Amino acid sequence: MRNTIQLKAFLAAGVAATLCLLPPSAQARPRKARSSAAPASLAVDYAIALAGLRIGTARLAGAFEHDSYRMDVSATLTGLVGAITGGQGAARSTGTIAASPLPNAFSIATRTASSGIAVRMALAHGNVLQTEVTPPLIDMQDRVPVTAAEKRGVIDPASALVMPVRQGSAPTDPANCDRTLPLFDGATRFDVVLSYAETREVQKPGYAGPVLVCNARYRAVAGHRPDRPGVKFMEDNREMSVWLAPVEGTRLLVPLRISVLTEIGTNIIEATRWARTGQTETAGRPGADPALAQASLPAQ
Repeated sequence: MRNTIQLKAFLAAGVAATLCLLPPSAQARPRKARSSAAPASLAVDYAIALAGLRIGTARLAGAFEHDSYRMDVSATLTGLVGAITGGQGAARSTGTIAASPLPNAFSIATRTASSGIAVRMALAHGNVLQTEVTPPLIDMQDRVPVTAAEKRGVIDPASALVMPVRQGSAPTDPANCDRTLPLFDGATRFDVVLSYAETREVQKPGYAGPVLVCNARYRAVAGHRPDRPGVKFMEDNREMSVWLAPVEGTRLLVPLRISVLTEIGTNIIEATRWARTGQTETAGRPGADPALAQASLPAQ
């Protein structure tokens, strides 16, 4: 359980940096004319390191067309760690982008040498409509229950990897860091509180320029076991940060680096390759129509 909490907090530190504070409106909006700009896509390869040792790789593939998006994220542990644990996982989210991502479908599957879990979730306007967890969660008496109210105004972890730039702001405006993000992964509800740390210049294969460095804090809300040491460690953790880089040709930000202190060392996911193609100016445009993307969950 402790490792599970640390992994969720690790992912949250990165994905939470990509959302807006206000929950999406429940009202339908009139459809607007689509831009003739070509679709934009982004592929980012990451190296995963723990306590200075490389233990795996990850990949983010995003597609942005008109006001819709699809985010595919995968990770695999390699080397001795991978041989022992067999750890790997993949997630997908689809939806539309207005002032913040509005996911309509989310799925994630993770597997180790001894077990696996899959989650499928349907959402509308930031509210969870249906969730399926396989195998079902064990009913622990000390687990904080997730209420219906806590499944409203949320974002899934994969959608959280894309953040529209705040209206009227430049991509590297510090205001794009300062926000509190409500996440739900199908089992646990948690907030990640972000704050601006600094702006720095970086150079990576495929990307050279400024990034926003945002500090992150983990706050458990529901679905967790509050007396577990791992939960307390992550809530007290002051050593979490996310670097956000702008996606050229869009009004979007995506993590370039995620760093989280764990009980066994600092976990870092850092981009090793950044590749963008196409261009769209409508991603993140206010008034996006949720009907533009009605993708179904992929089979697990």
